[in-house]
Amino acid sequence: MNRLLAFWCFIALIGLSQSSFAQVSQKVVDIPTRPGVTQRFVYLAPIEAKAAVILFAGGHGGLQILSNGSFKWGEGNFLVRTRQLFAENGLAVAVIDAPSDRQASPFLSGFRQTPEHMADIKAVIAWLKQQANIPVWLVGTSRGTQSAAYIATQWGVSDGGPDGLVLTSTMLSDKTGRPVPAMPLQNIALPVLVVHHEQDGCKHCDYREIPRLMEKLSATQRKELLTFKGGESRGDPCEAYAYHGFNGLEKEVVTKIAAWIRAK
Repeated sequence: MNRLLAFWCFIALIGLSQSSFAQVSQKVVDIPTRPGVTQRFVYLAPIEAKAAVILFAGGHGGLQILSNGSFKWGEGNFLVRTRQLFAENGLAVAVIDAPSDRQASPFLSGFRQTPEHMADIKAVIAWLKQQANIPVWLVGTSRGTQSAAYIATQWGVSDGGPDGLVLTSTMLSDKTGRPVPAMPLQNIALPVLVVHHEQDGCKHCDYREIPRLMEKLSATQRKELLTFKGGESRGDPCEAYAYHGFNGLEKEVVTKIAAWIRAK
């Protein structure tokens, strides 16, 4: 009986160890970017990460990350709430806040397609490369795709830029700013993965506009569209718990994104 009890205790300890290993601890990092400006992000680093991802939340992007790693805004955003899933899939993760000089409204609104924003992200990419010599990918969702895509159009790998681009719930139309398809996407030679929900009800992300986006990605030698259906849609169709935010499909979506990144 004692041997049997010892055996099951051993099995339980293994299970606990595996569960603990799956959870990746996070820390808050502040790095200098432009003169007098710092960029804050939450960083998760799994053991032997295969690549790193910089996650750009949607909306105004002002996560207002506190020193303890909590968020004053945006915790429910698709990329913010799945940061642990990205890490559990072997990717180092940097969840980007607005920079120190944009810590009040309108935060990243009107700032995403600027040289200053690009300079901030350039510093983050350099920092990630210092931690481990692995590829760094930009991953945006909703208005976050305007940040990620803009940077990818302006700056290539040979100049210290990103190694790949993932666009989820892409901004396909926008009356207040330049949508992604209106950018010079033909400049992007990086691998590009587009991830979209067929039932996305956000007026800025109509799935019927996806072919135009894919067609404009003419320079890359590796691109793919991942389409999802189902899940659960709650509340505003442009918010994080609607189809727009892949509600109910998080694990499947992140697992496939991570596999695509690691396959490069």
